[in-house]
Amino acid sequence: MNGKKSTAGNSVLSVFTGNTGIIGVLVILCVVVALATDKFLTPSNIISVLRQISINTYIALGMTLIIILGHIDLAVGAIVAMSGTLTVGFVVNQGLPIGVAIAAGIIIGVVAGLIDGMVVSKFRVPAFIITMAMMNVCNGIAYVYSGGQSTRITDKFFIAIGTGYLFNIIPLPVVYMIILIIVFSFLLSKTKFGTYVYAIGGNREAARLSGVPIKKVEIIVFTLSGALAAFAGLVLASRMYSGQPSVGRGYEMDAIAACVLGGTSMAGGRGRISGTVFGAMVIGIISNGLNLIGVSSYWQLIVKGLIIACAVVLDSQKGNLALLRKKK
Repeated sequence: MNGKKSTAGNSVLSVFTGNTGIIGVLVILCVVVALATDKFLTPSNIISVLRQISINTYIALGMTLIIILGHIDLAVGAIVAMSGTLTVGFVVNQGLPIGVAIAAGIIIGVVAGLIDGMVVSKFRVPAFIITMAMMNVCNGIAYVYSGGQSTRITDKFFIAIGTGYLFNIIPLPVVYMIILIIVFSFLLSKTKFGTYVYAIGGNREAARLSGVPIKKVEIIVFTLSGALAAFAGLVLASRMYSGQPSVGRGYEMDAIAACVLGGTSMAGGRGRISGTVFGAMVIGIISNGLNLIGVSSYWQLIVKGLIIACAVVLDSQKGNLALLRKKK
């Protein structure tokens, strides 16, 4: 019993000791934004930030696995838009039962991710290329189906998915986020599948020689990413009371930024779910803080772009710093 408690305590401690840098950035950022505007720490704004972070976190969890593998997924933002638009359309235009429409929306995202994974693993096409193609396909499907117009939904059950509360306190999107964080943390750190993901990203050839089912793992990871993006689209459509074909634009960049800020290496083989979660918090608070201060959304794109660039540069220098320390 004491051994189990000790293991759990060490796991919690490792979350903080392994992410000291990003946690420090997060604390400083919160202090700066709180000093810049007194609206930041209000209960309503905190709930708003948590809702905003949750959507990015769903997508970033899948992106973490993909980047650890040494790949990238540019289609997730388009899958968000396609899933949300089609799910709402299935209910409003086709009259499908809400459960069937939701299942169909998720399955469509799963299929998109599955196709990406199969092409990457079977034909060795760079993930950047196939997911960029899938991004265009998914965006096209959303616009063709909707005619470029948003579709409003009034179904109370569907709306409650993204706007409801647990015990009238915790927003449901935050509850989903916590559950998914726990599931994916366990998947990546406590299962053979997670070991395979790290092994492939660290040294693909060595993983192959060790008998790791590389193709199978890649297909599963891309499929999971598609499913999470579709789920994010569903929750977002519920929050917005509508399906909008343009809504997913830029979400792939936010997810990548969260991963890289959280310490996931773009070279593959290294990353933590906890780091990605803290990275998503930083991105969410930056966006919220800039909105509260009144900074244009166009400037926010520049800020996020610079953050990604700086994080990637720092990540690329970690190896050089490690070599210098060894020489000393």
